Amino acid sequence: MKIVLAGCFIGLIALFLSLEAVVGIRFVIDREECFSYNVQYGGDTVHVSFVVIKSDSAWHYNQDGVDLVVKGASGDQIHDFHDKTSEKFEFVAHHKGVYRFCFTNKSPYHETIDFDVHVGHFVYYDEHAKDEHFSPLMEQIGKLEEALYNIQFEQHWLEAQTERQAIVNEMMSKRAVHKAIVESAALVGVSILQVYLLRRLFNRKTGLARV
Repeated sequence: MKIVLAGCFIGLIALFLSLEAVVGIRFVIDREECFSYNVQYGGDTVHVSFVVIKSDSAWHYNQDGVDLVVKGASGDQIHDFHDKTSEKFEFVAHHKGVYRFCFTNKSPYHETIDFDVHVGHFVYYDEHAKDEHFSPLMEQIGKLEEALYNIQFEQHWLEAQTERQAIVNEMMSKRAVHKAIVESAALVGVSILQVYLLRRLFNRKTGLARV
């Protein structure tokens, strides 16, 4: 019993330490940016998400998105996305090695992208999988690990989506205010022009009447 509890304690420590495998970055892209991730074990599932947060232009809101090409350890193309403002997907890394993620921005503006990758692998479970005392326990810990990964991954993606929506709403509000100001200025200008033309027409009629 003590051995099982000790194994549980060690397994939980390994579980929380393994959460460092979640990698999230935010970067500004001009034309093209590539990132590499080293998958250490074949057969692991790689979870990926990205969100185009904002553009450098305060008045620009780009719906075109960016392109993403994912290549495997052997250089083969795994995924190819076009014109995406956000995406979340996963794939099985059949071979260990370096996987590349290349973004392409076709917009004339710099774009800020939130990019997240995580690969969950429970090494301690592999080492003790054949032990009948540890196998059921490690299986449960492995499921807990997977659940924690998924929660953390989903939370990061939702936070990025929320931030993007907040920026979009702010841009739309600024546009509405800007449009209202322009329309008001145009209306005032037209009114002044009408008054000027009416006065000029009236003065001409007055002059003709005197003659």
